[in-house]
Amino acid sequence: MIIEKTLNLLNRFEKGITFLAFAVLVCVMFTDVAVREITGTGLHWSRQLGVYANLFVVMFGLGVASSEGAHLRPKFADHWLPESWNPFLTRIQEAIMSLFCLLFAIVAFQVVVETYNDAVQSIVLRVVVWPFQAVIPIAFLLTSIRHLFYTIDPSHRPSTEHERVDEKSNGDDL
Repeated sequence: MIIEKTLNLLNRFEKGITFLAFAVLVCVMFTDVAVREITGTGLHWSRQLGVYANLFVVMFGLGVASSEGAHLRPKFADHWLPESWNPFLTRIQEAIMSLFCLLFAIVAFQVVVETYNDAVQSIVLRVVVWPFQAVIPIAFLLTSIRHLFYTIDPSHRPSTEHERVDEKSNGDDL
């Protein structure tokens, strides 16, 4: 029950951030094009802000894709092992994904710390960069937590496209 509530809250949070960031990206780009057409020159800050908004879309979109079972994964070896091993392999797969995302979160956090310590600023926007970079370790950490929950209780794991196709074909035979 706690896993399900946490996953639902996490999913709503990531979808909300992704939606807002995409809306900002669209508004900024539209405004830049409109101003460029009217005045002949665009907004000098629009591209940089668009890049930051896109960073939010991509990083939190990773979690959204993961929550829908739509993230990329190698499928070429899906049928190499006996089907009876699937419950164990599912847990191993989710644990590896969780560790992979945790490792990326740690590395990204170290980059953010270095950027913070060096007080790196965006030349165009004249703001420090680290809060925007902090999105990267946060998104990877949240995805790591999601896959840890899938490792603990695979019943909360979304079905993959392959599993949905198998379910449809089995349903047609009835």
